[in-house]
Amino acid sequence: MIDPAIIRRGLASGEFFLEYLPTVSFLDNRCLGAEALVRWHHEGQLRMPNDFIEDIENTPASGMLTYWVIDQVAAELGDWLRTTDNVSVHINIPPELLGRGGIEYAVTKANLVDIVEKIVFELTERGLPDKLGIDELNCRSERVRVALDDAGITAAKLILYSQINLDVLKLDKSFADSLISGDRNSLHLDGLAALVRASTIDVIVEGIEHEAQVNILREIGITKGQGWYFSPPLSAAAFMQFHADCQ
Repeated sequence: MIDPAIIRRGLASGEFFLEYLPTVSFLDNRCLGAEALVRWHHEGQLRMPNDFIEDIENTPASGMLTYWVIDQVAAELGDWLRTTDNVSVHINIPPELLGRGGIEYAVTKANLVDIVEKIVFELTERGLPDKLGIDELNCRSERVRVALDDAGITAAKLILYSQINLDVLKLDKSFADSLISGDRNSLHLDGLAALVRASTIDVIVEGIEHEAQVNILREIGITKGQGWYFSPPLSAAAFMQFHADCQ
């Protein structure tokens, strides 16, 4: 377990920074926005989110880091978001912040209230059942957009997703990998296609690395994704340039 004081000191000394992973439309290769990804230079090493995020869940450090990320997105992209149409930035948040006033506090503090609809708050699927009541998720402010991140696909999960008031469903890299390595009949693609057709949920697939994955996703009606096939994570300046180049 990471001591919250280490995170606090790291934030104070500038050890953390953000990169942005673009989201791209398969239909016209237009950039639709990005996901903010936190990075940590600590003790001479670059630490990625998988190295520390789970360790600080349900600790004060989780809230501190989340508020810093929201403030940093506002500082780096706030003006750009105000002057750019049809874009969104995804920010990962711990589930305990949603429904308890934490998001409203954070966007107000970061001066993002006027463009909050351009921010999508991502919850990991593992945090949904036991840390966040579905009723709370369904009763949030209509301007607050929520994505379920790292989502897996099973018949039972597809039913659950259809019952939750989600704006975005993000399918994890293992799903993208299985498109070209597994039995397509076992991937519940028909059920996923039905969910896409019958709901207003926006589906984004993570970890796309091959054109074959894009082609299969197009077949079932999914038109948005992230991954090195399109772009690696970028600095704020490089991301804004990438967006401009893709219009």
